[in-house]
Amino acid sequence: MATGEFSQHEADFTKLTGTELSQGDLNMETSWTRFGVTLLAGGVSSSLTDWLFMGDWIYKRFNHSPEIWRYSGGHGEMRAIIWASFFPFLTCAVFTLLCIHLHLFSYRATIGLALAIWLMGPLPLTITNALFIKLSLAVAIAHSLGWLVKLCLAAIAVVVVLA
Repeated sequence: MATGEFSQHEADFTKLTGTELSQGDLNMETSWTRFGVTLLAGGVSSSLTDWLFMGDWIYKRFNHSPEIWRYSGGHGEMRAIIWASFFPFLTCAVFTLLCIHLHLFSYRATIGLALAIWLMGPLPLTITNALFIKLSLAVAIAHSLGWLVKLCLAAIAVVVVLA
């Protein structure tokens, strides 16, 4: 293709008006009720994933460096738990809105997006943190896998509720 020439897809895209482009931003033909159900299902299951993969039973078994944690022995951490409980719902909400915007409603597409997001963000961040913070290998793996499962549960919620 020579410089200045467009593919058919690009040519079709350049013919769209501003109104047509803005209508595709969130395509909320999907009802807000179904969005809420998706958010609730994904958020609750993700919260349980946090408890399972990042909760007490991991740290009690593999916590070889307790001095790195803000609350020794878990005393006084309830406020942090309450604040942290908001984030699985935020993750699920943003993931759901992204799937709606990109028109991804199949298991293959949504789980592929979950895997891509995991590879871009949580996995490298967790590995980097483990390189500089005294996290045991088991805790770092649990954190990484917890994020992957959390994103996959959000993907499954999108397909089950919205597709």
